[in-house]
Amino acid sequence: MSNKPTIILDCDPGHDDALAIVVAARYANLLGITTVSGNAPIESTTYNALVMKDLLGLDVPVHKGAIRPLVAPPQYATYVHGESGLDGADLPAPTSTIDSEDAVGYIIDTVRANEGVWLVPTGPLTNIGLALRLAPDIGKRIAGISLMGGGLFGNRTTAAEFNIWVDPEAADIVFNYGGPLVMAGLHLTHQFRATQPRIDRVKALPGQLANVLGDLMQFFTDTYMRRHHGMDGGAVHDPCSVLCLTHPELFGKTAAHVVVELTGEHTRGMTLIDQRDLKEVREANCDVLMTIDAEPAFDLMIDAIAHFSH
Repeated sequence: MSNKPTIILDCDPGHDDALAIVVAARYANLLGITTVSGNAPIESTTYNALVMKDLLGLDVPVHKGAIRPLVAPPQYATYVHGESGLDGADLPAPTSTIDSEDAVGYIIDTVRANEGVWLVPTGPLTNIGLALRLAPDIGKRIAGISLMGGGLFGNRTTAAEFNIWVDPEAADIVFNYGGPLVMAGLHLTHQFRATQPRIDRVKALPGQLANVLGDLMQFFTDTYMRRHHGMDGGAVHDPCSVLCLTHPELFGKTAAHVVVELTGEHTRGMTLIDQRDLKEVREANCDVLMTIDAEPAFDLMIDAIAHFSH
C-alpha cells in the first residue's frame, strides 16, 4: 500500500505502547522505533521495545533515547504499568540489541533523508523536543507530529495528563514547532477501552504474541478498573496516535489553539485547548481528536495482532 504513512514511533513501552507498535507495524511504513524515559526508566522501556520487535519479527532499528526530561526530574508510571513497564505477562527475553543510544540523532538524520515522515510520540516528548531544538529544519521536512498526550482533563494531576506532565518543556517546544500537529488526548483515548470481551477476543487468537498481549491487556485493564470509578476497561491510549494516521475516517477532530502550562502551581503540564467562540482566539496550531469509532478501531488492532501472532 503506497498510501501508508511513513512513521517513526517514539515510545516508552508501556502496555498501550506495545499495542501501538503492533498497529504501526501492520498499517504504517514503520521506519524505526525510538525510546524515551516515561512509563518506566529508559533501560526498561528500551528492553520492552526490543521484546516487541522480536515478538513481531520486525526488521526495524531501535534507538535508545532520553534518560530524563529536559528540566524536571524523571517520573515513572509504575502504578499503572508495574516496575518493568510491562508487568502481567511472561515476556520472552529479546535477542535483538539496540542500534544506537542516540535516538535524537537518528530522528534528525532519518527525517533529513526521508521527506514526509510522521513523528508519532506516545510517551513524554523529550526526544522530539530535543530533535526540534537541535535541528529546527526538520520541522519543515516532516509530514507532521501525531502525539498521545494532554486532553480536556488530566490523569496524573487534576489538570495534566502523564506524558505532558512528565516533560512540559519538551511539550511546549512541540506545540510551538509550527507544522501539522495531531493530538490524541485523554478525552479521546478514554473512548478506546480494553473491555473484557475485547481482551477475550485477543486471548482466543492462536500464537505467542496474542498470548502475551492478552495477558498484558488483562493486567492493564484490571489496574485501570481498580483505580477508576465506573470504567469498563483500560484506556488504550497510544494506538490512537497511529490509527488516526492510517485510518483517519474513524476519528472526529477539531482544529484549536493549544498551549502547555509550564508554571502553574496546580496546572503545570496542562494542555489548554482554546474552545472559545471568539474572534480574538489565536489561530489553530493543532488538530485535537475528539471522537473515535471504537469498535472498528479495535477490530483493526485485533486483526493486527492476529497478523503477527503465530
